[in-house]
Amino acid sequence: MPYRNNNGSRFSYFALPALLVSFSFISGCAVQTPAVVQKDAPISLAAQKKAQELSAANTLSTPVLKRKIALGRISNETNYGRSLLRDQHDDPLGKQVTDLLSKSLTESGSYLVFERPDIGRLQDESNLVGSKLNLVGVDALIVGSLTEFGRKTIGESGFASSSKRQVAFAKVDLRVVDTKTGHVFFATSGAGETSTETSSTFGFGSHAGYDGTLNDAAIRQAISSAVSKLTSEMNSRPWQTVILKNDGNRVFIGGGKSQGIRPGMEFGVETQGEKIKSEQTGTEITLPGQIVARIRIESNFGDDELNEGSTATVISGNLEKQKIEQLVVRQERRN
Repeated sequence: MPYRNNNGSRFSYFALPALLVSFSFISGCAVQTPAVVQKDAPISLAAQKKAQELSAANTLSTPVLKRKIALGRISNETNYGRSLLRDQHDDPLGKQVTDLLSKSLTESGSYLVFERPDIGRLQDESNLVGSKLNLVGVDALIVGSLTEFGRKTIGESGFASSSKRQVAFAKVDLRVVDTKTGHVFFATSGAGETSTETSSTFGFGSHAGYDGTLNDAAIRQAISSAVSKLTSEMNSRPWQTVILKNDGNRVFIGGGKSQGIRPGMEFGVETQGEKIKSEQTGTEITLPGQIVARIRIESNFGDDELNEGSTATVISGNLEKQKIEQLVVRQERRN
């Protein structure tokens, strides 16, 4: 049915649907393509690193004992990455977790990390050049595994729009073992989740295929979370070191600048307490020692974390009649 407007022009009502379709097509073409956005877990990797940096900045005045830690068996206990063509020793995902864990522990600044998984390669290289591999004993051994790992795709669709989100999740479990007794004195876990989201309107928008980097990001998140918990536990333990030499006027102790020891700091020198076997646990318990002197740090020496030390003077008490191998230097507790 024709219709005449005020200008005298005529058009048909049947032309209205065509106009609406044309308008929708033009509107759809005008939609800008959104960028692919990667989403982190509720506590992102950047936030965790920032928290670690703030924690380190707040403890500059407190010595940080870098405990000697070795990485033991870190394996993949999930079904991901397994096949009939791989044996139990061919564990690429477990090796990836080990490498990322070693990197995270080293970057935290709280540990001296020593190589153990590839110790055979170090020994082969040492034999090749005719030198002796001088292994350093460690305070604790870390063992663990990747216990959860997977991916999923979540999609939503509406009348004119749709979205798809790829999600990767990982969880690692770690145990810290005392190398002298074999006792697991601390266990922790960390989880990480990352995702990539795409969306479109009227068929126009962002499109993304399989994103393999989400797997790495999720594992890295999980490791960072576990290392943060481990560092908090280790830092809550009292700091102590040993006396290297006492020549009467000067006292040389282990630990220097890299561990936060600076001139002017004062420490207590205690005797090592008597060790008594407990009938309850079957292990030796060290009784509290006795404070025999107090020292003040005068200077630092050494150029590497493994050979650093500090020079101190005795400000109270007496060390002349004490055997240095039976003494320990501890940070004085504040009430």
